[in-house]
Amino acid sequence: MFRVHDPFLRAQLAIAALFCSLGFQYATWAARIPALKAHLGLTAAEVGVLLMATGVGAAVSFPLVTLLMSRLGAKRLALLSALGLTLLLFALAAAPDYPTALAVMGVDGVLVGCLNVAMNAQGAALEARHRRHAMARLHATFSAGSLVAAVLASGMTAVTSAVAAHFAVAAAVLLLLVGYAGPGLLTEERPAARKEPKSRGRWALPSRMTLWMCCAMAFGTVTEGAMNDWSALYLKDVAKASAELAPMGIAVVSGVMVLARLFADGWRGRWGDGPLVRAGSALAGVGLALALLSGGAVPALIGFACVGLGIAAVTPCVYVAAAGQGARALTLVAAMGTLGLLAGPPFIGFVANAVGLAWGMGAVAASAVVVALCSTRIRWPSRTTPAAAAAGEPA
Repeated sequence: MFRVHDPFLRAQLAIAALFCSLGFQYATWAARIPALKAHLGLTAAEVGVLLMATGVGAAVSFPLVTLLMSRLGAKRLALLSALGLTLLLFALAAAPDYPTALAVMGVDGVLVGCLNVAMNAQGAALEARHRRHAMARLHATFSAGSLVAAVLASGMTAVTSAVAAHFAVAAAVLLLLVGYAGPGLLTEERPAARKEPKSRGRWALPSRMTLWMCCAMAFGTVTEGAMNDWSALYLKDVAKASAELAPMGIAVVSGVMVLARLFADGWRGRWGDGPLVRAGSALAGVGLALALLSGGAVPALIGFACVGLGIAAVTPCVYVAAAGQGARALTLVAAMGTLGLLAGPPFIGFVANAVGLAWGMGAVAASAVVVALCSTRIRWPSRTTPAAAAAGEPA
């Protein structure tokens, strides 16, 4: 790890490596779904169930993540789960049959849930310790990791059709990211846990505020994940775009989202988390809905850009607000985020299969509007004191 003297920047780069590794690992296996489908002889429905297995694993991981966070802490849990996700690439490439692949993807969902909670706890602790906004830029590195993985997948596919060779190269990249992250992660990573009311039992029901955050997070990640997985197909099959233009759907959504997240921490400081989430999610929902009603490839791309711009700040802001409610709230909200990200695309696929892809994309627009409605019920941190929310202290 090259030496960085600024403690904030050093920790930010280390945590960013975790975010990048999760996006990279996710996009790596997602990019080879066609090859895995052919290798295992799967139908389209079986592929949908395979994708759903990761969401199920993430959903059921909540009790385990809560236990591991209290026993290991965010730093050790993040590193162990990142290493586990690296090894799972080899297991998926070597899966001899469909049941084995389902089991591997279920474990992948559990480890994704662990890493998602741990790295966001680190991000919240970073804002708390240094009283500076950082979460949006950290989430930008997740999107950047996905983009790099897509480029690597394209290059490896041109060189060899062997999934194992591609996953071996990807695993080497992941090991470099984890190795870089380790020394710079925060060791006192759970300030929110110390601020939780002592009256709450170990198995206390989540508060109403936490439930609103869970709802906002779930529908926000449904919007984000579904756009990445279905935008190209919408352009090709519904908007009748050319084969060359169809992939631009993913590029527009991902590119605009990365750029927006690079600037979103400044927007948080200027306007506050709550107004930013409300305005952004409303822009995403209304912009996409108008694009779908207009029809055509160009309006669709404009609508996709609205989604990338509007939804970019939702998950970073909700994670920080959840950290202010305590460690259990953060864990539950993160689990819902993982569930929405992984289960959202298959759900949109089921809607598209039933009533058409245009209606499926309409459901994506509706999910963004639901985020805007939920955001009005959430108590957001003060825009001038990011540390207060992350540490669970009154702003």
